[in-house]
Amino acid sequence: MKTDERDAGPEEFGRMTDPFRRELLAYCYRMLGSVHDAEDLVQEVYLRAWRSYATFDGRASLRTWLYRIATNACLNALEHSSRRVLPSGLASPTDDVPPPGSRVPEVPWLGPLPDRLVGGVPEDPATVVAERAGLRLALIAALQYLPARQRAVLVLRDVLGWPAAEVAGMLGMTGAGVNSTLLRARSRLERLVPASDEITEPDEPGRRELLDRFARAFETVDIPALTRLLTEQAAWEMPPVPHWFSGREAIGRLLAARLPSGRDPNLLVPVHANGQPAFGAYLRGDDGVLRAHSIMVITPTHSGIAHISSFMDPSLFDDFDLPRVHV
Repeated sequence: MKTDERDAGPEEFGRMTDPFRRELLAYCYRMLGSVHDAEDLVQEVYLRAWRSYATFDGRASLRTWLYRIATNACLNALEHSSRRVLPSGLASPTDDVPPPGSRVPEVPWLGPLPDRLVGGVPEDPATVVAERAGLRLALIAALQYLPARQRAVLVLRDVLGWPAAEVAGMLGMTGAGVNSTLLRARSRLERLVPASDEITEPDEPGRRELLDRFARAFETVDIPALTRLLTEQAAWEMPPVPHWFSGREAIGRLLAARLPSGRDPNLLVPVHANGQPAFGAYLRGDDGVLRAHSIMVITPTHSGIAHISSFMDPSLFDDFDLPRVHV
């Protein structure tokens, strides 16, 4: 690297490094399971990079150098944090509808990632599929069960496609060490993530119709129509509520007990999270006002909706650029 490049001012540094900010956010989210933690860490990465930029010798690419800083920051953060989870990672499903207010906010819950924060939609269909798969909630939740170094190796090698030699240099490992770590991570992940054929989505027109029917049924609290759209073994979870439900009947009882009916319709606003279709769910109160209730991340399949993660935190609506009260 030329000396004048290393002596670049803040504007020039930003021009060279900002193109990598969104992919670094996605990487840190995969590692940490929280978009807010990831955003904070990316800020720290850029601060570290700016402070040490004069020592960057250019032997690796700028992108590789930033990823090395980000990886070390993630590994350090994971030494002092607990694993982020979904309710399905804590216990078996329940048939009993929990009373309102049965939340456990102190658990470090996994959170959704708004697609808008990590870039636009690629033109190449194969790239679209790969990017969706690399951010799915099921994968992010499973990654949290891997030791930190295994997590980093698997994300860098299998999700981002980095060469083993580059990953080895980044982590201070040998190439053989990277490969053996990757094999252990893959073996464990296979036991945690649903098989790819089980989460294959319908084509775009079929997916759109399925989601439209789901939205209409939810908004009008048509429980029979809602449950017919689910697969036989569908799952519904609602962090920070620690309970979750499996199967049409159990989910139907949950929705019948929890969704307000006999009023004007509720509202679902389409968004995208974790490379999956999602909705911002607004429930109508006794006063007729539509208030933010949850961000619902949907897993559609050819046979119906297989999984719904309903994140019951109105503050998440800010991340998706949605109002907390819908007028």
